[in-house]
Parts: sequence; C-alpha cells; structure tokens
Amino acid sequence: MSSGFQYYTPTRVIFGKDAEQQTGELVKEQNCKKVLLHYGGGSARRSGLLDRIEKSLAEAGLSYVALGGVVPNPRLSLVYEGIELCRKEGVDFILAVGGGSVIDSAKAIGYGLANEGDVWDFYDRKRKPQACLPIGVVLTIAAAGSEMSDSSVITKDEGGIKRGCSSNACRVKFAIMNPVLTMSLPAYQTACGCTDILMHTMERYFVNGGGMELTDSIAEGLMRTVLKYAEILRDEPGNYDARAEIMWAGSLSHNGLTGCGIAASDFSSHALEHELGGMFDVAHGAGLAAVWGSWARYVYRDCLPRFEKFAVNVMGVEAGEDAQETARRGITAMENFYRRIGMPTSLKELGIAPTGEQLAELAHKCAVACGGKKGSAKVLQEADMLQIYRDSLG
Repeated sequence: MSSGFQYYTPTRVIFGKDAEQQTGELVKEQNCKKVLLHYGGGSARRSGLLDRIEKSLAEAGLSYVALGGVVPNPRLSLVYEGIELCRKEGVDFILAVGGGSVIDSAKAIGYGLANEGDVWDFYDRKRKPQACLPIGVVLTIAAAGSEMSDSSVITKDEGGIKRGCSSNACRVKFAIMNPVLTMSLPAYQTACGCTDILMHTMERYFVNGGGMELTDSIAEGLMRTVLKYAEILRDEPGNYDARAEIMWAGSLSHNGLTGCGIAASDFSSHALEHELGGMFDVAHGAGLAAVWGSWARYVYRDCLPRFEKFAVNVMGVEAGEDAQETARRGITAMENFYRRIGMPTSLKELGIAPTGEQLAELAHKCAVACGGKKGSAKVLQEADMLQIYRDSLG
C-alpha cells in the first residue's frame, strides 16, 4: 500500500423517501440567521420541491433569500452575483438544492464570502481557500458526488475557462438524499450521471503505485453496481431501488473511499473533459465518455496490471492470449456499455467537431491547468493530450 492516508468525510447523510421534509430542522441545527436557497432551473420549482423546502424552512422559523439560475458547467458570473446578494442580505448559511453544478456554485459562493479577495483566485491556483461558509445540500441528481467531496468546478464566462478547486473547507454539513427526486431526470442526464460516477472511481483505480486489496474490492464492487443499475434505469427510470443504488454510489465514488491507500490518482480524463466543457459547454458525463476510450488505449500499456484486473473483475471479460489483449477487451467492453446507455464514445458522437487549431488550444489549456503534466496511469504532457484529443475525434 501507499505510505499512509487520511480519510475525512464529515458530511451527515439523510437518505430515503421524503428525506427533504427534514430540511428545516437540519438547517436550524446550524444556528444560522439567514439562508441562501441556491438552485438551478425551473424544474425544481415546477416539481414542487422548492415549495416543500421553503415551507420546511418557514416552519423552522428560518429567514431565507433565493438565487436560481445555475446552469451545467456553472458560471463564475452567477457566483459573483451570489456573493454580492449574500453580503447584502447577511446570509450565513447556503442551502444548495440540485446536483453537482448547484453544489459547486454554492461552494464557490461560500469561498467568496469566507475569504478576502477574488474567489476566482482559488480556481486559478493563485491562492488556497482558508474557510467556506457552511453549506447544506438537497440532492436531485446522482452524478458529481459534490455532496460529499472536497471539490468544486466553476467556469469563467470570459474565455470559457473551466477550473476546479479542492479543499476540505467546503465539505458540506449535511446531504439530504431522496432517490425519488432523481426520477424525473431525462434518460440522457441519468446516463451522464452514471458515467461521471464510474469515472470518479476509475480515476482512482487506473494508477501506478501502491494500493490496498480492500480498497480495490470496494472500487470494483461500486463500478459493477453502477454498470448493473445504469442499464436497469435505462429501461425502468422509475425503479426506486436502482435510483437508490446509483445515488449512494455517486457519493461513495467521490468522497475519497475508493482512493484510500492508493498511492496516487489519475484524473486525466477529467482534465481533458474540463477543457471540452469550457470550450463547447458539453454535458460533463457525455464528455468523459467521449474521451475515455481514446485515453485508455493511449495509456493502458503503462498501467497494464490495473487494466487487466479491471477487464476481468469489473467488465467480466474472458482473458485473452496475453495481458494486453485482456486489457483491450476490457476497454472495448466499457465503450460498449457507454453505447448501451446512450453515451458517446467519440467527439463526433458527442456532437462537436473541433478544428486542428481548437484541438491544439484544448491541449494547451489542459496542460496549463494541470501545471504542465497530469496522470498516474501514464503521465501526460501537452503533446500526449493533443494526441488523445485527435484520437477522440471519431
């Protein structure tokens, strides 16, 4: 195993049907004076969820102000608006109602309120946040795992620059998870979420260096669970048990559990996708699926034992004549899974056709964002990133 690890997951989880009815009392326990109710589009209102939450807050005697408008690949401009609103209204607690984009936006607002200076500095790696306003979550999308992670990703409007910031300061106080709230999601969004969940564990699985058998077993079990229930949800979107399995997998995939005792993490696929999201505003999970196969074929020889193990233990393929053939079969099996749930396996299938100049810009921005290099399965430089983008064109 690696030389050691720290595992820190302070978030209280309230999981099950009608869990959102406890929102008011959970917020009240935080001893706050005024709440920012932060959410995305009109679906939260149309579904009646916001009404139920507002009623719960009112019954708990809590004052609140609302700010909607969060979009996928959440924008820095709305973060600035939220910071200004919270300062004006004296907000001391943020309640995020939505998925990863809403939670990430709430975290950024929390950073901006609890630290001096421009909040973008934290995402631009110029400074590290020292604190964050306390945050609670009512989760409506199983995907990003932001409800239990230390990470937040924001897109700067000018230039479409998408960057992440990780700090334990932003870990949320509580996460309310009712799988029923995810049943109204379009099939494509559900599939994107399942892809993101898988990727969060694969980014910790495809690494070189020390590991732990127990952690590997947890990671493999989680991935097999998502593979199984993603296809069930494709055919039965109202299946509560399948929704529950996927929702809990989303949290466990990105709260650090599947990385305990692992010497490193990779996250190259995420880095590559972040630039696609910044430039083309694509759905995060779909962007990940579109580049993963090309990344995997580019790096697998440098991480062969892990890819071989993945092929057999997760994808259930028959071993080939040698480890390389087995690994390739596992990669193909994963791409076939993406296709079965309606995910793209190339940029063409994703619906974008970057020019050669745009590919070079993507690779350069990715390298800059990563400090020049990224990866553990294989360390990627800018030229490697460019080749993977080219291989992903389809």
